[in-house]
Amino acid sequence: MEFIPGLARWLHIVAGITWIGLLYYFNLVQIPAMKDAAADGSAAGISKHVAPRALLWFRWAAVATWLAGAALLQEGFISAFTLQTGYEGIGIGAWLGTIMLFNVWVLIWPNQQKILGMVQASDDEKAKARRVAFLASRTNLMLSLPMLFFMANGLSHRALIGL
Repeated sequence: MEFIPGLARWLHIVAGITWIGLLYYFNLVQIPAMKDAAADGSAAGISKHVAPRALLWFRWAAVATWLAGAALLQEGFISAFTLQTGYEGIGIGAWLGTIMLFNVWVLIWPNQQKILGMVQASDDEKAKARRVAFLASRTNLMLSLPMLFFMANGLSHRALIGL
């Protein structure tokens, strides 16, 4: 069973790259491109074919990243989430990742379903959904750098050696 922490670390890194990579894609590429695509009438291809597939990978990569991170913490899970001595940094990173996961599943995904026509919504509901999804996505974009910083630098030497 010694391979499980290595497998969890590998999954955490790969899923995290997928999740954060798609977060940056949405915020830096797709949102601005949708304005241009709407202007020339080609937005339907993005909203019908690209966005649903990217959102599928985005939300499940978020879950896989969080679960693999929790597995990596093992018995330090409670210590990290309660910001115990030696776990403050990784705990802050874990909390930021948890907030970001919440934003994906509770704010972004339900609103994107309305925007993309997967769920019936009036024009007013779609306009509100666009705003909520946009703000939640931009919040995640802003949280991503401090989250990555704390995750990469989070465990103190004391926590690593079990003191």
